[in-house]
Amino acid sequence: MKKIATLLFVSVLGGAITLGSYKLFLEEESNQFLPQDNTENSFIPVNKSHSYGTNVDFTEAAEKTVHAVVHVKNVAVFKGGPRSIWEQTPYGNNGGRALQGAGSGVIITPDGYIVTNNHVIDGASEIEVTLNDNKNYKAEVIGSDPISDIALIKIDTEEELEYIPFGNSDNMELGEWVLAVGNPFNLKSTVTAGIISAKARDLNVRDNSPQSFIQTDAAINPGNSGGALVNINGELIGINTAISSPSGSYIGYAFAVPSNNARKIVEDIMEFGDVQQGILGIRGGSINNDLIKEFDLNTSQGVMVGQVTPGSGAEKSGIRQNDIIKKIDNIDINKFSDLTGYINSKRPGDEVNVKLLRNGKEKEVSVKLTKLDTLEVSVLGLEVANASAEELEAYKAPNGVRINRTLNKDLPSSELVGGIIAEINNQKVSSIRDVEEIMQSRTKSNSIVITYYNQKGEKQRMIWR
Repeated sequence: MKKIATLLFVSVLGGAITLGSYKLFLEEESNQFLPQDNTENSFIPVNKSHSYGTNVDFTEAAEKTVHAVVHVKNVAVFKGGPRSIWEQTPYGNNGGRALQGAGSGVIITPDGYIVTNNHVIDGASEIEVTLNDNKNYKAEVIGSDPISDIALIKIDTEEELEYIPFGNSDNMELGEWVLAVGNPFNLKSTVTAGIISAKARDLNVRDNSPQSFIQTDAAINPGNSGGALVNINGELIGINTAISSPSGSYIGYAFAVPSNNARKIVEDIMEFGDVQQGILGIRGGSINNDLIKEFDLNTSQGVMVGQVTPGSGAEKSGIRQNDIIKKIDNIDINKFSDLTGYINSKRPGDEVNVKLLRNGKEKEVSVKLTKLDTLEVSVLGLEVANASAEELEAYKAPNGVRINRTLNKDLPSSELVGGIIAEINNQKVSSIRDVEEIMQSRTKSNSIVITYYNQKGEKQRMIWR
């Protein structure tokens, strides 16, 4: 019995010594490699507000958003039946209904408001929307803005729909993870992942109207247009819009309208019926090597003011020609598309703080944005302005914009200035934004025909070739 007790005591003692040695040596050594929670003493900056790295979990963001992205079908209806056999295929021989195109849309309210691209629904006789659960609805166009390529449509449903809340696109950072959610090639509910490759990217697709896109390497293909670009929290930070590719398919990068711009356009359409465009009141351009040499600048980034519009907020705040704009509110202005991208998210009457350089010295001014009421149409050599009801009546014009001044010395200024342009290429115009949209969509090789009313109220036509 004594032997058994002795053996038992030795076994327990040996186990205790072994366990103590492990705790003392091995665990102490392994603890040296555990992440330390004391970030104050760490030499590696830690940002706890973001989840970066290749082990980011996208499942929650995908689950939050995939049910709020819809398939949008642009349907044309032809009287007298389909015009060709190809127009019968999407719906069978169904009285001349043809699928003109398809894309995606993002539900932004539980009662059925949907954001998509204007080019997805443009020219549609009918719009059909299919939810992720395969339910189909007819949609109504609430409004659209061809310039930004954003449209707002709505479906009527008694049930509350899942939707994606807007995030703040100004807060997105280069390299931040994003998801593209849409319906490429009519494949429903597709999610791809990538990063923010660039911000305020201008594709230079329009003269005198810089754009400001989010660039991403998340795979976007035909059919993704109008779909959602979301962060890993499932917030909408962009509307997928464009692909830059010779083949028309994904080759490594794509572009989205920033959510702040899309949200502002949608709110304008819902509240005012059209887009309320605020302007700073300057003309200028990005700093480049030529400007650096000409003006002996000590900065290589920013926007140099070339001209200040009389009566604008910029003039009233004291901004001058050759000032260099470096920052607006908390947004760095490194190039002109940074400026236009931020200003396009604002309305007339909003105030912004502008930080600028003047003769090498920093200066800060507050600018109240004014409404865009004049437009230079360089191809016509004319500046036009919104016309008042009194001006339309005086010139016996049913609609139109006023010719403010001529930009080309060869044009007959005395005959044109003050006249009302009512149509451009047989399309009615009622505002300078209409003019901008028509000029944007025209084929550059085509001639331009304007119908205008002169000072005597006589209806005339002019052709630009």
